Amino acid sequence: MKPLKIGNATFPNRVMVASGTFGYGLEFNEYFPVARLGGISVKGLSLAGSQGNRMPRIAETYGGMLNAIGLQNIGVRSFVEEKLPRLREIGASVIANFYGNTVEEYVECAKALSVEGIQALEMNISCPNVKSGGIAFGSDVSMTAAVVQAVRAATEKPLIVKLSPNVADIRPFAETAVAAGADSLSLINTLIGMAIDVETRKPRIGNLTGGLSGPAIKPVGVRMVYQVCGVTDVPVIGMGGIMNYRDALEYFLAGASAVQVGTVNFTDPCASLKILEDLERYFSENSIDLDSYIGGMVV
Repeated sequence: MKPLKIGNATFPNRVMVASGTFGYGLEFNEYFPVARLGGISVKGLSLAGSQGNRMPRIAETYGGMLNAIGLQNIGVRSFVEEKLPRLREIGASVIANFYGNTVEEYVECAKALSVEGIQALEMNISCPNVKSGGIAFGSDVSMTAAVVQAVRAATEKPLIVKLSPNVADIRPFAETAVAAGADSLSLINTLIGMAIDVETRKPRIGNLTGGLSGPAIKPVGVRMVYQVCGVTDVPVIGMGGIMNYRDALEYFLAGASAVQVGTVNFTDPCASLKILEDLERYFSENSIDLDSYIGGMVV
C-alpha cells in the first residue's frame, strides 16, 4: 500500500490505530510488529497526566461500547522520557495525540511533544475549555480557530486536528481547522451516549455519559468523512466502527486518505494488521490503484 504524506512526515501506509484503543503502542508489539502499521496514535496525553474518571468506565452496548475513561494518561513529559525511546527502538510511526483544558495547555503540550521520534501531533479538540464555561473546543467554531492557530504557531510538526461529531454540521469546523493551520483532519471522535441498568436503575457509566464507539457509529463516520472531504483538500483520516477491511474501503470511497482502527482492537489485538494485509491483498488482486479509488463513490 502506498505511503501517506502529511506535512513534512511520510507514513508507510494508510492503516493506523486510533488513540485510546492501542495504549502507547508498546503493549501490542507482543502480538505483532507494530512498526508494520502506518501510524500509532497513542493514548491521549495531557500536560500533567490524569487518573481518569471514576469506575465503572466501560459498558458494552448494541453494536459498540461506551467509555468514559477520562483520558487517563502519564503526561507528555513522562511519555517522551519513558515510552518514546522504546517506540523509536521498534521503529513505530508515532502520532502523539494530546489535549488540554485551556489554549495554554494545548500549546505547552505541543511544544513538549515537538521532539525527534514523533512524526505528527493529533489534537483532540473534544475537550472543554474551562475558561469559557466548559464549552468544548470542537463545538464552537471560534474556539476551534483560536486553539488550532495557537498550536500551529507553537510547533513545526505536522498537525492533525481530530474533529468531534457532536455538532450540527461538521463542515464549518473542518474548514476552520484547515484555515487555522491543520495539515490533516481525523474524524470521527466518539458520539456522546448513555446506558442505564434497568435492574439497579443506575447508569452503567460512573460518569453518567460516555463516548459511543464501534460498528454502531460507522454510518455517521462515513457520512461526516464524505462531507469534510467535500469542503477541504487536506488528507482526511477516517475512523469509527472499522471492524474489517470492507469497512475501511467505505471510508476510502468516501474520500479518506487513511483510516484509524479503534474499538476492534479490544476484541482482537491483531485486527489492525489483518485489516492492512486484507486491504493490500484486495487492491493487488483487483489491480486497483489506491489514489484513484479514494473518493471513488459513484453517485
